[in-house]
Amino acid sequence: MAIKQPEIIGWREWVALPELGISHIKAKVDTGAKTSALHAYYVTPFEKDGKPWVRFGLHPLQKDSLTCIECEEPVKDIRPVTDSGGHCEERVVIETRLSINGVSMPIEITLTDRENMRFRMLLGRSALRRGFLVDSGKSFLLGGNKDQPLMPSM
Repeated sequence: MAIKQPEIIGWREWVALPELGISHIKAKVDTGAKTSALHAYYVTPFEKDGKPWVRFGLHPLQKDSLTCIECEEPVKDIRPVTDSGGHCEERVVIETRLSINGVSMPIEITLTDRENMRFRMLLGRSALRRGFLVDSGKSFLLGGNKDQPLMPSM
């Protein structure tokens, strides 16, 4: 039986979050972050059938605040997260499927306002532990370029 070799990805890659209706979003692969993070310009908690849920809106494309996706998801957790600048904030955590290069897997994602950041999504090391290695000197090893994915990843 052959052992599957890890997939090598760059520090920037196009991924999909099909359960959230995102066919492609440019993600910064961040091995310094434990959990993945997704841009949400508003986050509104509410209850559904007696359980905590969250409603949030996001702009999946960089420099495009007109394209909006609104989502409702069950809350998995609320956790303190310290960003790269040392600031700590409580963030809602959801679980959804990530699709990357034909591989689909559940991942945890925190919701936060990343409007002024270069990437609308950070892909953290928890999502990468399932067979990915990062070549920090390369980008878009799975296809596409900084402006366009090769094709939708859904």
